[in-house]
Amino acid sequence: MKAPVIVAACAGLAALALAGRPAAVGAQGAASPELTTQCASCHALAKPTDATLDRLWSRKGPDLWYAGDKFNRDWLVAWLQNPTTIRPGGVLWFKHAKPGDPRDTIDTAAVEKHPKVDAATAGRLADALLQLKSGLVTDGAYNPASANMTMGKLAFSKLRGCVACHQDQAGQGGLSGPELYDAGRRLRADYVIAYTKNPQQFDPHVWMPTPTLSEPDLQRLTGYIVSLGKEDK
Repeated sequence: MKAPVIVAACAGLAALALAGRPAAVGAQGAASPELTTQCASCHALAKPTDATLDRLWSRKGPDLWYAGDKFNRDWLVAWLQNPTTIRPGGVLWFKHAKPGDPRDTIDTAAVEKHPKVDAATAGRLADALLQLKSGLVTDGAYNPASANMTMGKLAFSKLRGCVACHQDQAGQGGLSGPELYDAGRRLRADYVIAYTKNPQQFDPHVWMPTPTLSEPDLQRLTGYIVSLGKEDK
């Protein structure tokens, strides 16, 4: 049966419309001058005082006020010099959906490209971004000894349905969430646990569901996600 992304988008928009009303965007807050110059026009560098539906709809790039919790420095420095598409459909994937056969697709040409910077600038930006912390991530929350990759992969692909929105292999999986096939290089494990456990504490209107995972299940799923891409190093 055809499952068009436009239909899914309409359902997602309906859910978002019930979640809150538009309001003013909060101030960016203090950040390094270089971050303010290079990043603030598209990204929130401080936690918004009004995390509203209107803000979610109008933002140009993902929030960075918790970048220090989220990213690994080596990946960040390399990516800033040669950005690749992390969200196949862009920040608001349903804005780039187009009819297709047998299913609707994403107009990848319409997805905004991130600007490149040189190596020295990338290092400075990465160091500044890694100073941005949320207070929502517990260091040491991930216990590698608890990881079971087989069960983690099964949870990702079948039991928890993560593959409906995310890709754990290039070209295989959903398009509405960021790809995860290089998550092991990009993301910190403790952040993956915190975000998976409660996405809405980072963004109240984000469409990622809050799963009901036991601690062992959360550890196994995180272990699988942070293993992705490491074999390519």
